Amino acid sequence: MQLDDQDRRLLRFYQEDPSLSAAALAERTDMTRATCWRRLEKLTAAGIIQGRRAVIDWVRLGYEVEVSLRITLDKTQAGAFDTVIAQARDIPEVIEIQTFLGRIDLRLSVIARDMRHYQDIYRSRILTLPHIADLEPLMRVATIKQTESLPL
Repeated sequence: MQLDDQDRRLLRFYQEDPSLSAAALAERTDMTRATCWRRLEKLTAAGIIQGRRAVIDWVRLGYEVEVSLRITLDKTQAGAFDTVIAQARDIPEVIEIQTFLGRIDLRLSVIARDMRHYQDIYRSRILTLPHIADLEPLMRVATIKQTESLPL
């Protein structure tokens, strides 16, 4: 889908505050309400806008530790990726799973209340995942930049 300047302006305001009504977005983008609504519908139908979501600060909920686990799998085992991913999805403290091409196959983001809680998760749930050939934990010290906004 080809975006014009009005689409980009609409998306800029929408990603800033997706809770804005079509009327408020129309006012900010200098469009009529009907035009704004049609464009939002078109962008949604094209899959550019995929929905709204709540962003919850898990640190404020008592999760003080985040560890990124870089995992290399034993790829000689048939179905290693699918098995590990399926089991990792069942660990509530795993908040993100990514796959990669290269030496590292997977990255899991794990949150925990404190180091004792992380050690429990690591020993009882992570180390029991099958087909792991190598595992490298990286503990998050600080988040310098975090955004999902696109430069439109």
